[in-house]
Amino acid sequence: MVDRRARVGGLSGGALMSTLTVPAVPGGMPADPSVSIFDPVHVGVDEFGHPVRVPLIYRNLLIGGEPGGGKSTLLNLIVAHAALSLDCRLCLLDGKQVELGQWKSCADVFVGPDIMHALATLRRMQIVMDNRYAYLEVAGRRKTQRDDVFSPILVAIDEIAYFSATVGDKKTREEFAGLLRDLVARGRAVGIIVVAATQRPSSDIIPTSLRDLFAWRCAFRCTTNVSSDIVLGHGWADRGWSSNTISPTNPGVGLLIAEGGTPQLIKAAYLDDAACARIAIHAARLRADRKERAA
Repeated sequence: MVDRRARVGGLSGGALMSTLTVPAVPGGMPADPSVSIFDPVHVGVDEFGHPVRVPLIYRNLLIGGEPGGGKSTLLNLIVAHAALSLDCRLCLLDGKQVELGQWKSCADVFVGPDIMHALATLRRMQIVMDNRYAYLEVAGRRKTQRDDVFSPILVAIDEIAYFSATVGDKKTREEFAGLLRDLVARGRAVGIIVVAATQRPSSDIIPTSLRDLFAWRCAFRCTTNVSSDIVLGHGWADRGWSSNTISPTNPGVGLLIAEGGTPQLIKAAYLDDAACARIAIHAARLRADRKERAA
């Protein structure tokens, strides 16, 4: 395998925030969100320094890798884009509360370390999904559109293992996995986008029947080729694509499988806590203003 670390090692994600937001007004705030969830999401740069943008509508994404590798960085980029997209609603699940906590004011629902709240939320999402399919059936259509009567929903889950393998009993963990599997399997056509992050999505963390439904994957550094294949899919390490080759001193570098169908080396853009806070405050104001105008 060609060692690609040298090409991306010197790229800084912090300078890429301007590609996510639009030209700023004094104080560093974007003047206008100007984004839609139907627009590709800027996630960083490739090994040649070219921007990488991933369309997430009608897609689901699984993010994996060792702690500190960049999972939460990519997840927050996606949530930031969704928060600034006034045509998207947010459903956030975060067992640690702090990884996605800054976006709480932008979300319809925020679930912390509470498995019963998580189950109730996924059950509600299942009802929403079924109602949307009933609407499409009457309308004679197979999927939602940009100008539809209902908005897409981003379901973002940080550290899925907390809900699927750590808290609660075997029954509640299996119910969580089953409900999530249904959303991933059926939700795409009605605008439900699931983006889930975990350290190692092995079968004891995420059942294989759920894991294999994620067509798009991103593997940040993993300690073994086996772990990398668990994220990307079986056989990629044998073909020369393993996130085990990523340097532990180069966080934010990962292998992304998206539109091309083969892994692509990327450096995720980085939003620090202050940047996330500014974007979240601005997005919450935009959402509040829109609700007030609609009232």
